[in-house]
Amino acid sequence: MRRKPAPAELEPVEVFCNTAVHLHGEDEFARPETAGRWLRAHGYPEAVAPPELEALAEARETVRAFLVARSSPEALDALNRLIRSVAGAPVVRPDGTLALRPATDEPVARIVRTVLEALLRDGLTGRHAARLKACAAPECRWVFYDRAPSSNGLWCDMDVCGARHKMRAYRARTGGAGAHRDG
Repeated sequence: MRRKPAPAELEPVEVFCNTAVHLHGEDEFARPETAGRWLRAHGYPEAVAPPELEALAEARETVRAFLVARSSPEALDALNRLIRSVAGAPVVRPDGTLALRPATDEPVARIVRTVLEALLRDGLTGRHAARLKACAAPECRWVFYDRAPSSNGLWCDMDVCGARHKMRAYRARTGGAGAHRDG
């Protein structure tokens, strides 16, 4: 996609969520080999057993669903369940930053905790609140950082998902691809 990456503090969330590119049917966590490469490249322990890959993909989709509909009771409940499954009560480090205590020390929990710490610390409040989003196109859901001054971006890429949306809206208004209205 063409957008600039999220600020460093939110990068763990963005890169984790974008391990699946739904528009192209790609998923880094679909196979142990691709997952292992992605995990190594991002400094995580390799968690490549099929149940662990499924857990990573499920966590990714939970975070992505939250970014789609932040105020949805279902998305909030799912995110809170995910947090409880990998983390205990938060703690404040000596430097004043927030950390999540481990609920378990399994590899998947360590990876997901890193992502959730970034989301909870920097993605919910302050200058980044509501700027990390998932594309509004249901077939896409690419996670991006909205840099628009009004923070009202909907599409990961206006030339791809935005254009598709505009074309669908146009077809709906005009009654089809080749139809047009007089007057």
